[in-house]
Amino acid sequence: MTLLDLTPRVVDTDRVSTLPVAIIGAGPIGLAAAANLVERRIDFVVFEAGDDVAASVRAWGHTRLFSPWKHLVDPASRRLLEQRGWALPEPERAPTGAELVERYIAPLAEVETIASRIRLGVEVVGVSREGMDRTRTRSRAATPFAVRTRTRDGVVEDVPARAVIDASGTYLSPNPLSSSGLELLGMSEIADAVTPALPDVLGRDRAQFAGRHTTVVGAGHSAANTLLALAELARQEPGTAVSWLIRNAQAVRVSSSEDDELADRARLGSRVDQAVADGRIDVVDGFEIIRGRRAAEGVELVGQRRGEVVAHRTDVVVNATGFRPNLEILREMRLELDEIVEAPKRLAPLIDPNVHSCGTVEPHGFRELTHPEQGFFIVGMKSYGRAPTFLLATGYEQVRSVTAWLAGDTASAANVELVLPATGVCSTDLGGGGGGCCS
Repeated sequence: MTLLDLTPRVVDTDRVSTLPVAIIGAGPIGLAAAANLVERRIDFVVFEAGDDVAASVRAWGHTRLFSPWKHLVDPASRRLLEQRGWALPEPERAPTGAELVERYIAPLAEVETIASRIRLGVEVVGVSREGMDRTRTRSRAATPFAVRTRTRDGVVEDVPARAVIDASGTYLSPNPLSSSGLELLGMSEIADAVTPALPDVLGRDRAQFAGRHTTVVGAGHSAANTLLALAELARQEPGTAVSWLIRNAQAVRVSSSEDDELADRARLGSRVDQAVADGRIDVVDGFEIIRGRRAAEGVELVGQRRGEVVAHRTDVVVNATGFRPNLEILREMRLELDEIVEAPKRLAPLIDPNVHSCGTVEPHGFRELTHPEQGFFIVGMKSYGRAPTFLLATGYEQVRSVTAWLAGDTASAANVELVLPATGVCSTDLGGGGGGCCS
């Protein structure tokens, strides 16, 4: 059945051109978009659900990145900061997430032309067109977006925008523990025993793990960092035990490899391998989780293992299974997403994790990020859907291209480049912001 839109629309095109670009998320990519818009002299507003900028990065701030400072700063942002006397920190040293915020992201957010446009504690709960759901077509591209926001006090309003850049990331949308991808059966029973990825095991969260049995679920670098911290805690605190539960026969992503373009990441794999060999980490492989349930002491994860139904008992579960995009807020947007990884259709073949690593993803820009909804872009880690191959530098190039397109500079928008040495800055370097982490 074809839907016919017969409703007359009167669009004030002059008004649309005066509206700001709405940026969702004040992390490194969202603020890079802001910096590029400043240089393009395009007005914008940044909505950040957290109490401060880079809220997700702050959550894993204790973790050190794989890559050095020289690969972690957006060019437009750097130009804005250097005009105010800022200097790039030690170019060859890899910072922690907290240092990344303190020495780069926070100063960028304090630049007046950006600071005055950031709205903290404001969550975006939906995006649509003014007076138009996704089924209505007439004059759609010329109609302002309606960005529905909700403040900490529960005040809900629709903010008009000429374009929308969704840089909200994926850290707040973890994959479920269930191997089916659905919410884990029995999750409500054990929720108080499950923690998000990258807890501060040796710092603020120490009491939660000391002297207890913790099971880390997941086969990526977030899992590896947590496992090593737990192994160190076990050395310091009697009674602390560490299990690593994976659904495959081997955690390929964190195994050491001579071909790894990031030396620190390769060392991370080697350290985990050694901890397993030393018996400090107990590996439970081939475990497909079906449900969680309360046990006499602690909790149990029930699943299939080598054809049998088995139960794994533990005290604490760390969900390090990766992340997925929150698409619920975009239900009224006309999106064109890959049916497997939930990335923009044109981008998906370039980032397929079955084919590409972080360092082999080609640079891409507004063309690959374009949806049928003209003027709407998903950028940064969220643009990669469920693929963990995101490059931070690639995210910066994304927003440079998108903002050039918004400015009408199609030549610059189409000329996408990514000049890096042999190392990349992967999502596995970016902790929560990207979907994995670092050493």
